[in-house]
Amino acid sequence: MSTARRTALVSVVAAAILIALKLTVGLAAHSLGLISEAVHSGTDLVAAILTYFALGVSDRPADTTHQYGHGKAENLAALGEATFLGLASVFIGFRAIERLTGSGHAVHTAWYVFAVIVVVIGFDAMRATVSWRASRVTGSPALASNALHFASDLAGSVAVLVGLLFVRSGYADGDSIAALFVAVLVLAAAARLVQGNVDVLMDRAPLIAEEAARAAIAEVRPPVELRRLRMRQAAGRQFADVVIAVPSAAAVVQGHAMADAVEQTLEQVLPGSDVVVHVEPIVDADLRERVHAAAVAVPEVREIHNLSLVAVDGGTELSLHLKLPGNSTLEEAHEVAERLEAAIMAAVPEIDAVQTHLEPLAEIAAGEVVPGDVPTVERIVQEVTGRAPRAVRFLNTDSGLVAHLTLALDGRSRLDHAHARASEIEERIRLERPDIVDVVVHTEP
Repeated sequence: MSTARRTALVSVVAAAILIALKLTVGLAAHSLGLISEAVHSGTDLVAAILTYFALGVSDRPADTTHQYGHGKAENLAALGEATFLGLASVFIGFRAIERLTGSGHAVHTAWYVFAVIVVVIGFDAMRATVSWRASRVTGSPALASNALHFASDLAGSVAVLVGLLFVRSGYADGDSIAALFVAVLVLAAAARLVQGNVDVLMDRAPLIAEEAARAAIAEVRPPVELRRLRMRQAAGRQFADVVIAVPSAAAVVQGHAMADAVEQTLEQVLPGSDVVVHVEPIVDADLRERVHAAAVAVPEVREIHNLSLVAVDGGTELSLHLKLPGNSTLEEAHEVAERLEAAIMAAVPEIDAVQTHLEPLAEIAAGEVVPGDVPTVERIVQEVTGRAPRAVRFLNTDSGLVAHLTLALDGRSRLDHAHARASEIEERIRLERPDIVDVVVHTEP
């Protein structure tokens, strides 16, 4: 049996004993204060029984129909307790007002009445202390509500003692006023229990826990971008759904490591929490555009491609291919690459390092227009696009025969679809005419 259930069982036994004591002495002494405390303890007994069985349900592991576990059974039990407390407070208040308006019996203040009150106060203090300590250890909301309830019992018992002392001193309404005070305590306790447990059952975000989670994620190193955090609680346990963003160039293992770091951090600040982390890539299109703009601003740069962003040790590194004229010397090309790297890092401060791969620019030498196999090209274009090309010409260059053709496509076509058709035409022309070394396709609406 768990610690929480043992504590709840002790509460059941204690509540039964207190009901017997308070009701017996209260009826004998005609003390509405003691009778109201007996009713209060009756709600304790019902609440303790509910808590005992609710803890048995909440301790069950998650299953296919309760995938988040059974922890909310405790909150349902606490809500049931609040209902009993509210009904009891109405009954006690009604009886107290009746006494204060003149009806009822005289209260007897024999020595044994005070003896029972002292014993009851001792019991209430013990139960409140034990339940509070157990709730701190287990994080059980049902035990925490019991501790609050027992603390209100203690205050009510002290009020009854004071009321009986006033009765003994000749003030006959002291007992009824004490009973009315107990009713107010009971109603206040019921209101607190309803509010707290309805919040949990309605999945209201636990603000303190959420603030702690956000602060902890902000301290994760290397840093991550928090895109969404949703939290709920049940049975003293926090459930967190986290969405973080990592650089799109980060490897799968890097993204997994960042998710692990977030889970471990939240476990430290919210022990026993259930954390699910979803990793999304950071869209770096804007960053790529700024890199390209900085690169083409260098006068000697003719072409860059294969831009790759990689997360390394908490920073971002860029690698790219730089094409320069093939007749450039290595020294000239290196000097251009250095100026290119400096320009990119100045324009895009998010990038910590730039690696440049140098390539010769393949330029088509000037050539003369020569006859070619126009019918084959026109047939291929007709089969792929459904219409003949607008223009076809062949150039004889130092590298070999190059075909230039212009396609007329639907202006509403998507760019990726147009590119796919152009690529298909290039591939088919090369396949049927191996003597053509290159195909340059221009598309128009």
